[in-house]
Amino acid sequence: MNTALIGRKVGMTRWFLEDGTNIPVTVIAAGPCAVTQVKTTENAGYAAVQIAYEDVKPRSSTMQVIGHDAKAGVSPKRVHREIRLPDDAAAAAFSLGQTIDVSSFEKIKFVDVIGTSKGKGFTGAMKAFRFKGLCASHGVERKHRSPGSIGSHGTDRGHGAKIKKGKKMPGRTGAERVTSRSLDVVSIDLEKNILIVKGAVPGANSGILFVRPSIRLFKPKARLQAKA
Repeated sequence: MNTALIGRKVGMTRWFLEDGTNIPVTVIAAGPCAVTQVKTTENAGYAAVQIAYEDVKPRSSTMQVIGHDAKAGVSPKRVHREIRLPDDAAAAAFSLGQTIDVSSFEKIKFVDVIGTSKGKGFTGAMKAFRFKGLCASHGVERKHRSPGSIGSHGTDRGHGAKIKKGKKMPGRTGAERVTSRSLDVVSIDLEKNILIVKGAVPGANSGILFVRPSIRLFKPKARLQAKA
């Protein structure tokens, strides 16, 4: 059964291995999630399942979401996410109102964690793209943190100053969808619905995360996953 979970980032800590070494880990409160919609090729043209996470007060939701979740027999949820499935046979494994918890990851050794990175606001080119800046020696105008000339990057179409897309210039950075791939699953706490993975994941503490089994593994990790 294809599975995934929505959760929140609790924070980072250290995990001690049996030999005494410690590794950085991230604690994720993963699930439980409720199945709020099952799509098949007959009713939607493709196979998918929608999961929802975290109860929300009805006054903080909308009538549309309240009615949608009520069809599945669950209370209004805060976050909804759709998971594409390969065929109708995979969708048949799910039912409305079904609960999916962290136990579905017991045989999963590596996961992908998707989240929204921390927003950095409006930043200059030196901070955003690691530019070295201009000369700051004696007699130089105070422009040492400027990105430099941009005219040479123009298209020269009609002798205009149109700049090509993708030019690295000052602007807003962060607050983007980021995927951390192939993170090791260090431990699972079934009672508290806690998933502990090795390394850092995108976003700030308490941020919403989407956790799925890794879809792209290098050969050494693929062999370990096959033995699970």
